[in-house]
Amino acid sequence: FPSHDSMMLSVGSDWISQLYYLEHSQVVFTEEFLAKRGECCGSKCRHCPYEPKHEKGTIKLNKSYESRS
Repeated sequence: FPSHDSMMLSVGSDWISQLYYLEHSQVVFTEEFLAKRGECCGSKCRHCPYEPKHEKGTIKLNKSYESRS
């Protein structure tokens, strides 16, 4: 994953809220950010958009995400 600092440098501040948010000082990536990664990391992300969820290397987006994008 890119570091917080590298995301701040490479992305305009108006995009930040679309990529992640902080919860109890933890970074929580959004479904949009995770989908743009291109594959599941297997870290049990809260907003994992892949099917099956939480299986590292999975590239198929779930139907719910596909219908919204």
